[in-house]
Amino acid sequence: MPNTFYNGFDTERMEVEPKNGDHRSPFQVDRDRILYTSSFRQLQSKTQVFLSGEYDFYRTRLTHSLEVAQIGRAITHWLKESTGALNDMFYIDADLVEASCLAHDLGHPPFGHAGEKVLNEIMRPWGGFEGNAQTLRLLTKCIFAEKRTGMNPTRAFTDSVLKYKTLWSELGGKESPPKNHFIYDEQHEILDWTMSGNDFPPEHPAGKKRDAFKSIECQIMDWADDTAYSLNDLADSVRAGFLTTLKVENWAESQELNAVEQEAVEALLRAIRRGSLDAFVGSRIGKYIRATELVEDVNILSSQSNRYRYRLKVEPEILEACDVYKKLSYELVFLQPGLKQLEFKGRQMLLKLWDALGESALSTSGGEGLLSAADEQEIQLAETEKEKHRLLSDYLSSLTDLSAKRLYLRLFDPVAGSITDLF
Repeated sequence: MPNTFYNGFDTERMEVEPKNGDHRSPFQVDRDRILYTSSFRQLQSKTQVFLSGEYDFYRTRLTHSLEVAQIGRAITHWLKESTGALNDMFYIDADLVEASCLAHDLGHPPFGHAGEKVLNEIMRPWGGFEGNAQTLRLLTKCIFAEKRTGMNPTRAFTDSVLKYKTLWSELGGKESPPKNHFIYDEQHEILDWTMSGNDFPPEHPAGKKRDAFKSIECQIMDWADDTAYSLNDLADSVRAGFLTTLKVENWAESQELNAVEQEAVEALLRAIRRGSLDAFVGSRIGKYIRATELVEDVNILSSQSNRYRYRLKVEPEILEACDVYKKLSYELVFLQPGLKQLEFKGRQMLLKLWDALGESALSTSGGEGLLSAADEQEIQLAETEKEKHRLLSDYLSSLTDLSAKRLYLRLFDPVAGSITDLF
């Protein structure tokens, strides 16, 4: 039966594609195009919390994205079963939500947020770097690079990954460069197409107002992402030895926790003591899924697309518990000297790689040929310095933790590297 939740506005692609008798829905095509790209496979060697390859059981960006996709699909099924407004002919498409969840981290560079920060600093004169903006760039320009049109996503799918709709220059640009949460200025055409030219009245700060303006699929992806990393990253941190009962107890005593937050911490402590961390995480994920409901909304796009007719509401107590877990992880894990040292190492590698590759690829005299002939030629033929630097950042951000390390050693370690590396 056709799903009347979506219309031609939602399924339209940026470029018209010939009809070829494909049995799949437009959103199934979007999902499948993500699954079969090298950008998705590369997530298996990109850092989630701990550097990939440290131990087999730690989550990587790939396993995290798969978990987010499962949670996202579960939320759509829960909403369909629990919301009177939805039925078998009018429902949020699980394939679309899955595609959004699988794609949400595609643009993240090697070495986690440390890599994102250093690339943003490097790219400050040329429009910045941001993981979510890079995801949008991959989907609409870089994937299937021989066409330079990306994977030609549907409007609904493009919108589902747009967690942030603020342009770099709207947040300060060169004068006061933003740290994160923006899209590139050159992506304004994609933003205009996604929103069909609609924008907010001039008396409102457009960028900030747009950031809170998310499609229902984007909201589900965002909550599925929060659910996954607030719980699953905790489990990895316990197994890695960063979180112990003593550390958690001492941390809790130093905080002013309310009753909900205290119960959440106690539940985690019980799971650690009993050795039942997996059961704890699974149970909590179920609670986070069932804590969602749809609320009807009226806005500038709600009459044009049902994707904006509804907002996702999460029970306040669950939001509080999620926030306290994220805070606990940040203060006891992410700020630990051991992780900071690894981040520092990744930062230094990317800085040196940029200098070396930039000297080669951006040189007007031909450089050292450190990149492939095709990559260097594409950069050399770019019309502006901004485009040249953006293409070089595309290359560096596409590296995995492992491939960045190998390239660094090959270039800078006198005893590393072998002729066999080239084959």
